[in-house]
Amino acid sequence: MALRDFFGRLRGGSAPQPAPEEPQADAPAPVQDAPLPEPEAPPVETPPPEAEAPAKTGWFARLKAGLSRSTAKLTESVVSLLHKRRLDDEALEELEETLITADLGVAASRRIVEGFRRTRFGKEVTDEEVKAALADEIAAILEPVAQPMEIIPARAPHVVLVVGVNGTGKTTTIAKLGRHYAEQGLKIGFVAGDTFRAAAVEQLQVWAGRTSARFFAPSKPGADAAGLAFDALSAARADGLDLLLVDTAGRLHNKSALMEELRKIIRVIKRVDEAAPHSVLLVLDATTGQNAVQQVKVFKEMVDVTGLAVTKLDGSAKGGVVVALAQEFGLPVHVVGVGEKSEDLRPFAARDFARGLMGLD
Repeated sequence: MALRDFFGRLRGGSAPQPAPEEPQADAPAPVQDAPLPEPEAPPVETPPPEAEAPAKTGWFARLKAGLSRSTAKLTESVVSLLHKRRLDDEALEELEETLITADLGVAASRRIVEGFRRTRFGKEVTDEEVKAALADEIAAILEPVAQPMEIIPARAPHVVLVVGVNGTGKTTTIAKLGRHYAEQGLKIGFVAGDTFRAAAVEQLQVWAGRTSARFFAPSKPGADAAGLAFDALSAARADGLDLLLVDTAGRLHNKSALMEELRKIIRVIKRVDEAAPHSVLLVLDATTGQNAVQQVKVFKEMVDVTGLAVTKLDGSAKGGVVVALAQEFGLPVHVVGVGEKSEDLRPFAARDFARGLMGLD
């Protein structure tokens, strides 16, 4: 899918409307056990401007290279298991166990094996036949979830609430999405709603400068994220912004406080626009493997997640988890990331991903 198709230009927008009485930006959250900052991995540094030069290789080549660790883990195990071996019950049982070990999940692994049983049971298969057949089965699972994030021009500014555990790449994902949309001529706004993490605020501010995005920062560390989101959306409507990307906290050590904070943000921005947020994007780190499945379950309890972004596939041997997520939840996978450059976050394509995962051209 071409970038122009995915990052289609928004036109028009709602006329500014009077905002209701604004909440106090620094009002304390309505929970007593407010979360405290927890030790986190150092934030990924934004690359210098010269690092953002156009990539010399095509997207599929970069995707395939980024999936190389996952490919090695999956194909080496499967090929060694089935090399010139007849697919009998014992072989298929071992195949299922191998796929589960490669992070494809129980349900997806069982579905793939059943496909092999229907079409290749009792046959001897070559290495290339095994990889091609696996790619086809995986693509069939992924195809229904390979959907772009729908941007509705009539609702401008289109509000995207970006959620996820701290460290998954929320802030850099916002920056990359914003840059792509800005290159299409859209007016973008970034909201630094992870108010407890100064590094996240500073990082997003740097990217806002590079993309000419309107930047909305908290008045002080730990300021009320809901009040900030309210003010940002009100200003975005008045200024005619097309897209507003809202960063959020992701501290799961106090789940009840985080849940209330996210729900409060949603309640407050609905006072400005009843349809907002128009998208809730959950960012997942592929290096966490099956833990990503648990994160989806947790965030679905908190908010109405509308789509997924899977990052850091280049640093992981657990890319098969995307298949597990597709099979278990059926949530749209909008984008995947295989590097730090803005070009390395691209729309998710089922067949490309499946063939890249199996090391095929």
